[in-house]
Amino acid sequence: MNRLNITNINDLLSQVYYQNTGYKYLIAISVFIGVVLSLILFRNYILNLFKKLAKKTENTLDDLVIEFIEEMHGPLFVFFGIYLGAQYLILSAFLDKILRYMIVFFSIYYIIRGLSKVIDFLVHRQTNKRDDDDDTIAFALGIMGKVTLWTIGLLFILSNLGINVMSLVAGLGVGGIAIAFALQKILEDIFSSFSIYFDKPFQVGDYIVIGDDSGTVKKIGLKTTRIRHLTGQELVVSNRELTSSRIHNYKKMKKRRISFEIGIEYGTSIKKQKKVLTLIKNLFDKQETASLDRVHFKSFGASALLYEIVYFVKNKEYNDYMDIQQEINFDIREAFEKEKIEFAFPSQTIYLKK
Repeated sequence: MNRLNITNINDLLSQVYYQNTGYKYLIAISVFIGVVLSLILFRNYILNLFKKLAKKTENTLDDLVIEFIEEMHGPLFVFFGIYLGAQYLILSAFLDKILRYMIVFFSIYYIIRGLSKVIDFLVHRQTNKRDDDDDTIAFALGIMGKVTLWTIGLLFILSNLGINVMSLVAGLGVGGIAIAFALQKILEDIFSSFSIYFDKPFQVGDYIVIGDDSGTVKKIGLKTTRIRHLTGQELVVSNRELTSSRIHNYKKMKKRRISFEIGIEYGTSIKKQKKVLTLIKNLFDKQETASLDRVHFKSFGASALLYEIVYFVKNKEYNDYMDIQQEINFDIREAFEKEKIEFAFPSQTIYLKK
């Protein structure tokens, strides 16, 4: 009975079905199962290994590898199993070509999916590192990166299908040039936004001055940047204009340098005139948030003896600077009143000769 069964099985396996014996089908099925199981075990082993390493390290390389490997799963492994198992079978030219095309398609599809996950990871990491409230540009860069990946993948697939990709690219290039000319101003604004994003001349929350306008940056978009003007209204400026202008960024300022002048009457004695230097130096000794740089009798003005005072405010906030300047002005006036030193005011003296 056993011999009969074995004989029957051998007969079945020896039979030819669609140009292949049962033995070849058995080998193909065994290869398919072996490849799928091996890939699944290998993928899970490598993934678990990198996850353990990721817990011990602070760099992001292992995180990127994990993001990539996680996209390689079941459907890809099944098709690889089918493709490798089919190598042991005699297939028609049509089926063989279909399998080759499919392996190229699946490989590129899953590789691009893995790289897209890597791009998402990098964009998320970049937005977390920045203090900006608006992540429009980061997400736009991510989308552009993915579009580029899928375009390259599509061209690669078309090339394997026997389509002349170079002529297609040349045709797209001519169309792209025409579109670029039509959208020149918009594209300039978009690329300027990328320049602002990477070069960081200013960020959301910075107080900037552009020409005669000043205010706090509220949003950096792909085409325009919105600024809350000092007088209250919203100022919308194209990114192209911002990258081609001189921008004063007061958020970057670590301390503020102040220079101002005072004038005293020409009738002031030389003794009191020299005492002005000491009085002003003494005033700054009690200032905790400001330090005197210099004070000099600068020049003989049209109607006053002019002194130039230069000092630094350790706080960059404008309101704090104005509070300190106000306090200094009161202190100077109070000191001059005690010493009977008179401030000058614009005047003319006319001498009549008889």
